[in-house]
Amino acid sequence: MRRTVQAYLASADTAERLLADAELNWRDREQMRFVLDNVIEALAPSNSPLLSPLGWKALIDTGGLSALRGLKAFARDMAAEPRVPAMVEPDAYTVGETIALSEGAVVLRTPVFELIQYAPRTPTVRQVPMLLIPPVINKYYIMDIAPGRSMVEYFVGQGQRVFVVSWRNPTAQQRDWGLDRYGAAIVDALEAVRAICGTAGAHLFATCSGGILAAMVAAHLADIGEGDKIAGLTLAVTVLDQSRAGFASAAMSEQSARAAIRTSERKGYLDGRALAEVFAWLRPTDLVWRYWVNNYVQGRPPAPFDVLYWNADTTRMTAALHRDMVLMGLHNSLTTPGAVSVLGTPVDLGKITADAYVIGGVADHICPWQATYRSARLLGSRADSDITYVLSSSGHIASLVNPPGNPKATFRAGPVQDITADEWAARTPCRDDSWWPHHAAWIAERSGPLVDATETLGGERFPPLAPAPGSYVHEK
Repeated sequence: MRRTVQAYLASADTAERLLADAELNWRDREQMRFVLDNVIEALAPSNSPLLSPLGWKALIDTGGLSALRGLKAFARDMAAEPRVPAMVEPDAYTVGETIALSEGAVVLRTPVFELIQYAPRTPTVRQVPMLLIPPVINKYYIMDIAPGRSMVEYFVGQGQRVFVVSWRNPTAQQRDWGLDRYGAAIVDALEAVRAICGTAGAHLFATCSGGILAAMVAAHLADIGEGDKIAGLTLAVTVLDQSRAGFASAAMSEQSARAAIRTSERKGYLDGRALAEVFAWLRPTDLVWRYWVNNYVQGRPPAPFDVLYWNADTTRMTAALHRDMVLMGLHNSLTTPGAVSVLGTPVDLGKITADAYVIGGVADHICPWQATYRSARLLGSRADSDITYVLSSSGHIASLVNPPGNPKATFRAGPVQDITADEWAARTPCRDDSWWPHHAAWIAERSGPLVDATETLGGERFPPLAPAPGSYVHEK
């Protein structure tokens, strides 16, 4: 065993050195890094049922039952996408009962989304409301994951009037819903929030693919002279500049893009489980092999973890939106004013008039923080707009589910400058704790005076239809 481990470590070190010494361009280096990481992790002796000490101990302790349990779990996981070890049991949580618990009501339901308004928890609230826009490939409740770690709960506790869009989980019948349909949905949600609260504008807080849509809508509204409807634009882990944006960008080619589009066109949608599988292999140590050892080698069920339950609770993306997103990424269209349109308006991110707050995660394997920083530089004019960039500790989701009080959390915050991301990080001091209070203060400065809170949710045109978390979130 000792010689096996030594041989493995020596081989891995040699492979790493060869890659470091190779004169490769950025694209080839990213692709080789992906391959090398996965091969090295796959060959680790600790992953082998025949070599793993943990596996042998479980086999002895259970009288061989661990092997049977592991085989059963392996067969179950490989039977359907995503074909990776399960990170959480499918019945570990119940939406609306053990997670997504903030009090609220659905005040608008359309074929595309439900709009949820949350009940105030303070006697006075900020005049200008906040509308949260989740990704289109996941469900909204990562923003309301659990008491004490819920972003919704936190901002409501800070006196913000909070709304969230809960996207419908589309089927092949909605295959033609593209950028315009989803852009119009955000406009409809924004109009409803403004009407309910009686305000001229509202804050948009959008994440990942939802952030791409929100930025495009903000540019559209600015272009037609309605930019003031957005009081502030927050984009979290959102990549608008796709150049050198991690492995996904490196692997993208005209051929692979067309193949992906054809696949979703045949089905009418892109299954979120397929994306979950790809994302897992971007972090094989944490998201594949640790569960391989636990589930299969040791024959144990994975420990319950609400964020991983949410991660497995994927949704579909319509074929038309998938096509639009893939082509935008392939051609990096959002970096060129007018290269892509939404709602009949050529998109120019430089026309956005709202102040912006852009968040990246230092260990984000899906949306590299350097790309999110470059994306922040596309927003508005440096002379006319206040663009703040925040670099949070942790990765794609942990950088967002980041409540105050975590002794391991840190962040950097400062204005976007015409310098590289690494130069910005070097010049910007690191602060302890979460970025949530910093953002709450930023939002409060742009949210008008305090007004009396009302217990009634919705309004005459928007009566409460159902309690939160609504019905769309339960669709499979």
